[in-house]
Amino acid sequence: MEPLTRGSFSSSIGDSAELEGNLTLSDRLKAFKNSHFDPDAYITSKCNHMNEKEIRLLCSQLVELKKASAEEMRKSVYANYSAFIRTSKEISVLEGQLLSLRNLLSSQTTLVHRLAEGVRNDYLSANDDDSVNEDISTFENEELSVSESWLSDFLDNLEVLLAEKRVDEVLAALDQGTSMLEEANGNHTLTPTALFSLQNAISEQRQKLVDQLAETTSQLSTRGAELRSAASALKVLGDGTRAHTLLLSSHHQKLKKNIQSLRSSSTASGAAFTAALSQLVFSTIAQGARDSLAVFGEEPAYSSELVTWAVKETEGFALFLKRLILASTASTGGLRVVTECVQICLGHSSLLEASGLSLSPVLLRLFRPCVEEALCAYIKRIERSSAALAAAEDWLLSYPPSAESSLSSTGLLSHSIASQPKLSISAHRFNSMVQDLLEDVGSLESMKLDGLALEGVLEVFNSYIDLLINALPGSTETEENVQYIIRLAETETQQVALLANASLLADELLPRAALKLLPSSQSNRVDMTPRRASDRQNLLPEHREWKRKLQRLVDRLRDSFCRQHALDLIFTEDGDIRLNGQIYTIMDDSTEEPEWFPSPIFQEFFCKLTRTAVIVTDMFVGRERSATILLMRMTETVILWLSEDQSFWVEIEEGPKPLGPLGLQQFYLDMEFVMLFSSEGRYLSRNLQQVIKNIIERAIDVVAATGIDPYSVLPEDDWFAEVAQIAIKMLIGKANFGNNVERDDTSPTASISASIVSHGSN
Repeated sequence: MEPLTRGSFSSSIGDSAELEGNLTLSDRLKAFKNSHFDPDAYITSKCNHMNEKEIRLLCSQLVELKKASAEEMRKSVYANYSAFIRTSKEISVLEGQLLSLRNLLSSQTTLVHRLAEGVRNDYLSANDDDSVNEDISTFENEELSVSESWLSDFLDNLEVLLAEKRVDEVLAALDQGTSMLEEANGNHTLTPTALFSLQNAISEQRQKLVDQLAETTSQLSTRGAELRSAASALKVLGDGTRAHTLLLSSHHQKLKKNIQSLRSSSTASGAAFTAALSQLVFSTIAQGARDSLAVFGEEPAYSSELVTWAVKETEGFALFLKRLILASTASTGGLRVVTECVQICLGHSSLLEASGLSLSPVLLRLFRPCVEEALCAYIKRIERSSAALAAAEDWLLSYPPSAESSLSSTGLLSHSIASQPKLSISAHRFNSMVQDLLEDVGSLESMKLDGLALEGVLEVFNSYIDLLINALPGSTETEENVQYIIRLAETETQQVALLANASLLADELLPRAALKLLPSSQSNRVDMTPRRASDRQNLLPEHREWKRKLQRLVDRLRDSFCRQHALDLIFTEDGDIRLNGQIYTIMDDSTEEPEWFPSPIFQEFFCKLTRTAVIVTDMFVGRERSATILLMRMTETVILWLSEDQSFWVEIEEGPKPLGPLGLQQFYLDMEFVMLFSSEGRYLSRNLQQVIKNIIERAIDVVAATGIDPYSVLPEDDWFAEVAQIAIKMLIGKANFGNNVERDDTSPTASISASIVSHGSN
């Protein structure tokens, strides 16, 4: 938790960050340990100059600090439980030894009294006359007769009470016998023999009662008040440690029997069985805690043993549930079932926190491996499921199946349906499964699986991008690592749909799903409407970095798409290069003035980009930036290839027919044509402008190297812009020249224009 040293109250609690860093915790708490500490005065002195916002922030931070302190104290208690219990057991052993020593001393005292009595009797018999001896003998016989009679009645009564299990009366009789024993020792009212007999009788009957109570406590039929009464009686008899252990053991045995009964009678499975089992376990632990508190109070030794017992019972329950349900479910990717079971257990265990038993950390520690295994297996399921659908995918975008069924039943395209994402079949499945994954993981906020879940989604999205790349015709990027057979996207519409899938998932759907992993405290403070979704992501920097990684994966697909289309444009099906230097160098061999028009390959390039622009406009609704980036990258890919193709420049610069004035003019026109339609389409990047400028200058330098002034043979810039503009209008079928221009319908330009119109109508 960050220190409370910000804003105008940087000198509040702890005075400063530097002071907090130098002082120990004990020193910082001295002010609070003072017996005259006044909380109101302290708060007033510290918060006197704070505004309402700062006070609210301080209160929030203090609450968080309280939670952290409680958690730290709980961990400290858990860390010292074993040592505390060991010390308690040693103290119990020592108490038993002291009791034995007391009994031994009592026996020695009785023996001394008997010896003294014997000496007195010998002395009296040796010195008194016969009459005195006769009187003494008569008195002693009468006294012995009375003592033996009382002792006999006492022992008989004690036997009867024990046989009838009248515990309270037995305890009262033992107390009476103990008092009589102490009185006889002090007043010598009993003979040594009677005294010794009484002492042995009390010890024997006490032990019989202890054994009887222990047996009663161990019986499964002993419940409720009877169980607490037996444990309380054992405690009164001085065997409190054993009584507490037997009390908890009784609850453990009952729990085992109830679990066996539940397994044999229940037909439920999964979450339903987990709910019944969890309720049984934690209700038993709660009852054990109540009985312990009622009989033994809050004595540290008993409280410590109670917590240890509760932890042990919880561990046994968690391991049993893992073996019975979670392990097999997790291995098959049943993430939803695993998270539901864990949530149920955590919910029941949290009810015990009010009584001081925090068992959730035990469950989290034992259940986490299962949840992680289920998460990893579910990620593999997403990959396999997406690949299976991609094998028969038509790569056409549609609304989710639920929206389609609603549309077919109502016949209307409602606003809610229109707001649904349009994806291909495999992308819908991918999105649905990822949504479920992040929702399930988000429900287990205390396990802090956010990082693992996001990395898993990133990994499976990377695999899905590989599938999309392999769906491009002629793709070789991941050919060596292909694990699945993918149906190819043969048409331009299908290929753009691949990018639409990836772009929508990376830009909107997956980041929006990741918001389910936000802490509930943050989720409650942020509007859940789509308009605010991007604002919520700003709350967690790791989410922004994760989104950037998703977009880099989309860039890989986009690069493959652009490279594939560039190769289709530049090379023929036989592998020959269409964009070579010869198309420019041979122009100066002609004696006739050429018909100035962009080269056929750049006309086709414009046609391809125009068709693609129409497709992406339809598919990237509301995501114009993604559409613009795609067209920009497609244009850059071709021009960058031209600028870096050594064979092209070697042929122009060093070939048998160097570039001449007409070839330079045509090359200049082609480049201006590219810049013009890119600019009008709003996908002309600065990088593209600079690259075109550089290659034009390089071509001019080639002509200048032949001794010709290139600028004397090149027309003005307006000429290039005018010809390029006319070409664009002709190619899109919007040219209107009146009677000034005669158009030849058999020319290549006319045929290309017609093909563009036909493509646009399709």
